[in-house]
Amino acid sequence: MSTSSRRRPALRFGTVALAMALGAGAAFASVALPQLRAVVQAERVETPGHGLVGGDGAGVPTPPPSAKPTTTTPPPPPPVSAVLPFNAKLASVDIPQVGGGVRRGGCSGSLIAPEWIVTAGHCFHDLNDGRVSGVPPYTMTVTIGKLKDSDPGGRTAKVVDVRQSPVNDLALARLSVPVTDVAPLRLADTPPPIGQRLQFAGWGSLSATDIVPSDHLKRGAFTVSTISPTTLEALPVVPRTVENSPCPEDSGSPFFVSRDDRGGMLVAIVSTGPACPQPGAEIVSRVDVQADWIRQQTGIPAV
Repeated sequence: MSTSSRRRPALRFGTVALAMALGAGAAFASVALPQLRAVVQAERVETPGHGLVGGDGAGVPTPPPSAKPTTTTPPPPPPVSAVLPFNAKLASVDIPQVGGGVRRGGCSGSLIAPEWIVTAGHCFHDLNDGRVSGVPPYTMTVTIGKLKDSDPGGRTAKVVDVRQSPVNDLALARLSVPVTDVAPLRLADTPPPIGQRLQFAGWGSLSATDIVPSDHLKRGAFTVSTISPTTLEALPVVPRTVENSPCPEDSGSPFFVSRDDRGGMLVAIVSTGPACPQPGAEIVSRVDVQADWIRQQTGIPAV
């Protein structure tokens, strides 16, 4: 029993005794009622940690105001380029050299599945320039979906696994992060006819002597001139320049067919060719002869 609840009977007993002693109701009203109000008020104050709801004396706890959690939604990443979004720029700054030290280097490629790009096999090599599979011996960064280095969009990932083609200079590179907002290029299943026009897109050098990657995507047009068992030869539609044809670090660049410059079909990739920008045929590795192998390695469904 609380202290305040013990006070009420004592107060009533004292009030009756006082009334009998004075013999007057007026004395009761003037003396007892103020004391009763004081006790009731004291009882309200003596209940710590509680509030009175609506002033009715019920002693119901007053809940603290609820704190609403604040959430911050991060802004979406900038979109990739709407033009040739599947193009890929490969760059490394820690390629080991014979005798020690490292150097930089680069290639080009194209997205064929959310986690996979196709590039040239010789883009991944050991100290003796032998092609290698598995985890690459140096860091290779891949940027997809830009037309210029300064573009705010694009998607970036690292190469975490390499699969070398058993028949030509072609490799599959697996990305550390899947690219899910770009439509990959489809794979050609048959060789193109002689005279087929193909587009070229790559990030190679703009000089035959100062070999550094371009800061923008180069583009050109070629036609198929010769079909070999695992390669094609393609001639430029217009005279070659450093802007419209493969140069150093354009290895792996796609030769493709597209009707809208957004999607299309991958026919071949850059392997080798004449010194940039000298005339002559470009030698590119056929994709159709490895289409089934590519699907087996990447899980791309058969068409």
